[in-house]
Amino acid sequence: MEGKVLGRQSFALGRPPAVLGEGSVVGEKEGAGPLGNCFDLVSTDAWFGEKSWEKAESAMLRRAFHLACHKAGVSSSQIQLLFAGDLLNQCVSSAFAVRESAIPYFGLYGACSTMAESLALAAMCLDGGFGSTACAMTSSHFCSAERQFRFPLNYGGQRCPTAQWTVTGAGAVILRDQGPGPYVTHVTVGHVVDAGITDAGNMGAAMAPAAFESLSAHFSDTGRTPGDYDAILTGDLGLVGRDILTDLFRREGTELGPGYDDCGAMIFDGAAQDTHAGGSGCGCAASVLCGMVLPRMRAGKWNRVLFCATGALMSSTTSLQGESIPGICHAVCLDMDRGC
Repeated sequence: MEGKVLGRQSFALGRPPAVLGEGSVVGEKEGAGPLGNCFDLVSTDAWFGEKSWEKAESAMLRRAFHLACHKAGVSSSQIQLLFAGDLLNQCVSSAFAVRESAIPYFGLYGACSTMAESLALAAMCLDGGFGSTACAMTSSHFCSAERQFRFPLNYGGQRCPTAQWTVTGAGAVILRDQGPGPYVTHVTVGHVVDAGITDAGNMGAAMAPAAFESLSAHFSDTGRTPGDYDAILTGDLGLVGRDILTDLFRREGTELGPGYDDCGAMIFDGAAQDTHAGGSGCGCAASVLCGMVLPRMRAGKWNRVLFCATGALMSSTTSLQGESIPGICHAVCLDMDRGC
């Protein structure tokens, strides 16, 4: 146990599980962005054949799950643990997506950090011997999120320049205790950081301090530097939060370097697609991870990646009550070298 605990927040997995397969599903707008060719499925039907936006999100997540199972070569009955969550109240998109699967299920809420949270917990459970196969997944849908958090779509309210566009997307990852990799080798668990931001239209500024705290903890706990990674990807700070995080590290004398980027800044062409400060939502980091990052690692383009999903831990109720927006960031190291 002592060998697994690194500092206060980080853990080195003794038996790093392998990513056996992954699935990514996005909407038409995401498919028209710079990463459009990376995703497994781009749907031109925002309803996904359903009668409500919430059901559409569940259907999208199910498709990502089945794609991941197919690519991993496993059936749903072989999955022993499933970790999932989303942005909606009571995580209904995830729960409804798997309600007929009979898979032991942990429902999670980490806002946009949920992909890293679910991946970390799934990996730690397999490392602990509590099963051999697990799934981590999450989703978001532009229309279901708008219904819950902001204004009716037909209201036509203007977005401020710092606002981000909720990604219609889902990602699912199948982990197994053995396999060819990439492997989940390290996890840094974030803590809640509140910078006092109250503007729900500026999520990047609210979450960037949490990303700074978790990345700083990771580097300190592991003894690594940004140069030890081929890529460091946060999500979803967007354009504003990405610049804030870069500046916070510069003030400490650290350059994140050319390998750093943010999933929310990568998924859209802001100028051409009018997405203001970029993408957000659980499905943003999830779809970028499953559509671009993991395949790129298997292709030999990246050997070690630090995936750091960030979340704004607020609700429409707390915002109306004038509360500030706490943030959190969990970091997961993906490596082609298992190291054991």
